[in-house]
Amino acid sequence: MNQVHIDDVGVGRGSLKSYAIGFILSIVLTIIPFALVMTGALPRPYIMSGIFAAAVLQIVVHLHYFLHLDTSSSMRWNVMALVFALLIIILFVGGSLWIMAHLKDRMTL
Repeated sequence: MNQVHIDDVGVGRGSLKSYAIGFILSIVLTIIPFALVMTGALPRPYIMSGIFAAAVLQIVVHLHYFLHLDTSSSMRWNVMALVFALLIIILFVGGSLWIMAHLKDRMTL
């Protein structure tokens, strides 16, 4: 029988402490936008900015604490794949919005 060798380069292993920190940060970053909306203490543009900022931080927390993506050399290809996927998503969404805006302009003439 041939021995199967599994290469685990790029696999991140987390500890209970890192998962707990990530979970607590996720809870806090979920409560902040909820509190902003429910209290209504700020004007709407500030609330929207707070929700957007919490969402971006939530993504960073998930990538770091749960998916274990960082800037180490073993994770470089994973981070590059993620950046490429984000670029493709931005191109698709931006292109779709651009096309729909131009179609709206042509329909209203």
